[in-house]
Amino acid sequence: MSLIGKYKKVFTVILSTLFYVYVAYFLERTKFLELLFCWSFLFGSFYFLTKKNDLSFKNLALISIFFRLIFLFATPNLSQDFYRFIWDGRMLLEGYNPYLSIPENFIKQSVSPINEAKTLYEGMGILNGSHFTNYPPILQFCFFITAFFSNKSIFGSIIIFRIIIILADIGILYYGKKLLERVELPVKNIFWYVLNPFIIIEMTGNLHFEPVMLLFLIIGLNHLHQQKWFFAGIFMGLAVSVKLIPLLFLPLIFQNFKKTKNSTKLNFKIYFLSRFKTIDFVKLIFFYIVIFTTTVLLFSPFLSQNFIVNYSKTVGLWFTTFEFNASFYYLFREIGYLFRGYNEIAIIGKITAICTIIFIATLAIFKNNKSFKKLIVSMIFGISFYYFFSSTVHPWYVATPLLLGVFTKYKFPIIWTFVVILSYQAYTNSLSKENLWLIALEYVLLYSYIIYEIKKHITKKMIC
Repeated sequence: MSLIGKYKKVFTVILSTLFYVYVAYFLERTKFLELLFCWSFLFGSFYFLTKKNDLSFKNLALISIFFRLIFLFATPNLSQDFYRFIWDGRMLLEGYNPYLSIPENFIKQSVSPINEAKTLYEGMGILNGSHFTNYPPILQFCFFITAFFSNKSIFGSIIIFRIIIILADIGILYYGKKLLERVELPVKNIFWYVLNPFIIIEMTGNLHFEPVMLLFLIIGLNHLHQQKWFFAGIFMGLAVSVKLIPLLFLPLIFQNFKKTKNSTKLNFKIYFLSRFKTIDFVKLIFFYIVIFTTTVLLFSPFLSQNFIVNYSKTVGLWFTTFEFNASFYYLFREIGYLFRGYNEIAIIGKITAICTIIFIATLAIFKNNKSFKKLIVSMIFGISFYYFFSSTVHPWYVATPLLLGVFTKYKFPIIWTFVVILSYQAYTNSLSKENLWLIALEYVLLYSYIIYEIKKHITKKMIC
């Protein structure tokens, strides 16, 4: 490394530190242009640090952890979800089932079931406080642990949340590196995720728990690659018990359960059936049973008839009520307004959910997912399709396709993590009203790059 190059990197880290400090402690949620400027600079620095291969893995890892520690004592200024996390944890600590009550009901009755109940309710907002919780049991356990150690301090709870998320990202760094080595890809690819400003700000900064789910997912994928089906099933079940989104991946995995290598050439007429001829259904069923059993056992302490009704109702809101940063859904909504005169979200949400199921099934049956790398490609396009047609795409959702992209040649999730900041313009006004021109720009840029990448890979295959 030349002396000039070394000073450039040191200068880049110092400037990035100053920008992260500003975002963590001084930036106001409504200052969109300031956020956009900081975001753009940090992504430029991220690109510079990751593209220069003379930085060692250890140095990049230390820089990534250091940037996260900057946020350790900061109160999230771009999200208020953490107030509900604290509420759920303290409810558990006091012996309540968080799935069976709504914060709003306690406040209206002037009842304080937990410490700082009114402050937490005001912090989480009316929308969050008027619905049943939708956070699965592993998250509830994280909330409970936080409440156990910090039952009377919101600030203390924030620090514990942040430590959990940082530790999860360190785990992703470790297991991501191991998986990259196994699939013979550059280990520094993991820094597309770990050093990404989107991950540092949205997860460590804003206290979103995707890293916990992704840690279990990446451990599960490690075991899957080693054909350790039992442990793979346990960790996939743990991932589902943090966020339900890994359920989308389960149909895609079945081709990895091979009996033996099949060298017989099959004609087109039986091509469809060939996907099933080499599958070891005993192992496959066992794998799914392990996932199901793990998930049910983790949910079991909360199970009741009311839990099932409340939880299914809350999850259904994402398909029939909530709208944010959507893509094709907004186009379908406008068509509904044109022909029906009102918002058809209830119908559109169900149709897009069915389309996602069909698309995932198509990838599972007709695409060759027998190799691990091809499986990951199917997973990244499967979850991307789901988000492209969803009515609600919060920025932190993009963490999953980003991590999966680390194990493929596709870079569009990195572009996505950059352009998703345009959705934050909605917070410049009290009603959180979106500027649909900016949303359109976000997805036009994203889809343009996806088309470019797909065409590039097709061309490369044709040449080879």
